[in-house]
Amino acid sequence: MVMSRGKQLWLTVFLGLMTAMAPLATDMYLPALPTMQEDMGISASLAQMTLTMTMLGMALGQIFVGPVSDRYGRKQPLVAGMLVFTFSTVGCLLAEDILTFLFYRFVAGFAGASGIVIAKAIARDVCEGPELTRFFALLMMVNGLAPIVAPIIGGQILLFTTWRGVFMALVAVGIFQLLATFIYQETLPRAKRLKGLRASFAKFPVLLHDRYFLGHCLVQCFVFGAFFSYLSGSSFVFQNIFHISPQMFSLIFGGIGMGLLLTGMLPARLAGRVADVQMLRIALLVPLVGSILLLGAFAAGAGMGLTLFLLFVTIVPLSVVGAASFSLALSRQGKNAGSASALIGFFSMILGGCMMPLVGIAGEGTAIPMCVIMLCGYGMGYLVFRMMILPNHQD
Repeated sequence: MVMSRGKQLWLTVFLGLMTAMAPLATDMYLPALPTMQEDMGISASLAQMTLTMTMLGMALGQIFVGPVSDRYGRKQPLVAGMLVFTFSTVGCLLAEDILTFLFYRFVAGFAGASGIVIAKAIARDVCEGPELTRFFALLMMVNGLAPIVAPIIGGQILLFTTWRGVFMALVAVGIFQLLATFIYQETLPRAKRLKGLRASFAKFPVLLHDRYFLGHCLVQCFVFGAFFSYLSGSSFVFQNIFHISPQMFSLIFGGIGMGLLLTGMLPARLAGRVADVQMLRIALLVPLVGSILLLGAFAAGAGMGLTLFLLFVTIVPLSVVGAASFSLALSRQGKNAGSASALIGFFSMILGGCMMPLVGIAGEGTAIPMCVIMLCGYGMGYLVFRMMILPNHQD
């Protein structure tokens, strides 16, 4: 599809905001986790469970929304998703007990999944080949702003109000994205849509029997599982172990987010010159080594400076993994892009959602469980890459 420069710019910003649903729904809330835990009188693991419910909702929501978007187009499911996300976030804001709060977090995640999966499917609608890699890289760059801005906003909100103020801001985000969705023009013509929902869901077994595609799903599963354990544990690590304020934590978290943004530029600049599979290999190897050193640093009682450096090295290659792996996986899909994107999105969140409560299983005063989960995730991701993806690119 040929687009003018202006339309491409608008679509990049629009899709970047949609793919940012996950960091917006979690990162803005991270500085408030310890205060919410204290306010509700719950354990660290139960506080982290609030993140788990969002991730599980997003994982399952993508499985449902992806095929629906292949059948009915991209716009209608996106409008419905943003509407439900907004109202369920209002439910989180008004919740008085943890069970009600967990329920609405799950619903918000399920509805917010529409933005994540459909944005990637739209990218596949309009681009292919190296151009698809560049477009995914641009999305990762726009998306990378969210981990920088969201926790800083969340931390500043806590200066003036309680953790509920963070959800007031998320309601405003939902309304803005809903309005932007109304402006979006459909990119999947009726002639290219699947003829029925049964046909849409039937694509899942076909895709999962593709060893190469399944390899990318598993890489995303393990790598993002490691990343979400960092999301879940970082606020407790810095605020309870290193005793910094929520505002300082938000700045540290934003600094790592800046690293994600800057590394997200690499695939866009290297697309067509460096093979995607080589970018992916390096982006998996670096955090594997970093996670080994990070575990050793915490076991030895290292200070905050070394911890920050190793966390930075371990986390920032994620932008390259996301762009390269998505591009490689979806490059072999045509009108199955919605279902393929849904499966990758499901795998990228389901393990992380399940691992989040385990990060706090040993209490809020240790980072060892977080480091062990990160090391296992990156190790398994690199192993899957070597066994299931790399052989398809060797002569």
